[in-house]
Amino acid sequence: MDLEQKLQAGDFVVLAEMEPPKGNDLTRFISNSQRVKGNVDAFLVPEMSNAVMRMSAMGVSLVMQNKGMETVMQVCCRDRNRLALQADLLGASACGIRNVMVVAGEDPSFGDHHETKAVYDIDLPELLETIQTLQNGRDMAGIDLAGSPRFLVGASVNAAAKGSALDLEMNEMNAKIAAGVRFFITPPLFDRAAIEPFLKRIDRQDIHIIPTVLLLKSLGMARYLDRHMDHIHIPGDLISRIQKTPDKVNECIAIARETVAMIKKEGFSGVLLSTLGWEHKLPEIFQTP
Repeated sequence: MDLEQKLQAGDFVVLAEMEPPKGNDLTRFISNSQRVKGNVDAFLVPEMSNAVMRMSAMGVSLVMQNKGMETVMQVCCRDRNRLALQADLLGASACGIRNVMVVAGEDPSFGDHHETKAVYDIDLPELLETIQTLQNGRDMAGIDLAGSPRFLVGASVNAAAKGSALDLEMNEMNAKIAAGVRFFITPPLFDRAAIEPFLKRIDRQDIHIIPTVLLLKSLGMARYLDRHMDHIHIPGDLISRIQKTPDKVNECIAIARETVAMIKKEGFSGVLLSTLGWEHKLPEIFQTP
């Protein structure tokens, strides 16, 4: 079964984020992917996350698909106009890519090419409308297509929002659902209680929620995320665990493994594993302790 069929069947799906290389050498990238191929249902391929120039998500996704690995290709508003976005979606579909995740994209000021001019010809709601239009057999100019694509569409949701921010997030989420989004990926989750207000307002029988499990790399990283990222809460007992252990990397891997088990037990549709460049550590997360 493919990713869409597994979600429809109620299976717990495992996604793994694989950051494309900065260059055209995919040797290590493919090796890391193949090592966990049997544990992962699909690989999420970001499109130049944090506005850092890398190999395109489409290029990497095509290589992975040709090697028998299903992908979720990010489609980003930041870098392409409506012509290029439509062309990429049609090309991806023709090459067998069935899953896409729409993102607005971070401002170029965050990245490594500060002279970059962001495109943003269409925004996220317009991109979702474009995908629906293509799937209905027409382009944005209303011209009939010679064959139309079909995608499983995903997007992000800030499940940790509170108060009026949560109201806004729910409105945006409902608009995305109406525009064809079938699954939502949350920011890194370490504590279910941190998203309890969000969970009380959704029906997980109808909406596929896939929390992100972020592999922490150090005590400093854990402290920084907890102090400075409003959408991420790391419980004090987890920070203490990392602080007290002599082998902090292995403790972080154990925490990731336990968080995956918690998310599965809580009845979520799946999990996204994010390692921020430590893809070689993915096999250890899947190991039985």
